[in-house]
Amino acid sequence: MDEKVTAIYTELASILKAHTPLLQVKKEGEKGLEVAGTKPGMQGKQKVDGYYFASIVPKPKDVRLYFFPIYTHASEFEHISPELRKCLKGKSCFHIKNLDEGLEEQIRDMVQLGIDLYKKDELI
Repeated sequence: MDEKVTAIYTELASILKAHTPLLQVKKEGEKGLEVAGTKPGMQGKQKVDGYYFASIVPKPKDVRLYFFPIYTHASEFEHISPELRKCLKGKSCFHIKNLDEGLEEQIRDMVQLGIDLYKKDELI
């Protein structure tokens, strides 16, 4: 990983890890980080020990943030900024190539909204 990608990955990881113990780290290594809730439940037809929340995966030129609340609660995230929306590829994957203070704050707010929605729906 180059220095820029490493810095972005480290910051995104700290944003997600700031929400423990509501979230648990399911996987962490050179291939990325995955966090899920701590409350057992059903995800589709499969029983899980925590509802999937987000993952970050470093790539050669960017870091991918897979953020499941934007998929499960799409209408709640219609207001995200144009800057953040530009990073969204598909329904729930953000490609972060540059992370300035403004974008970092928007991601923090988005993650917090996801936490709040999942708590309200008793998913975490």
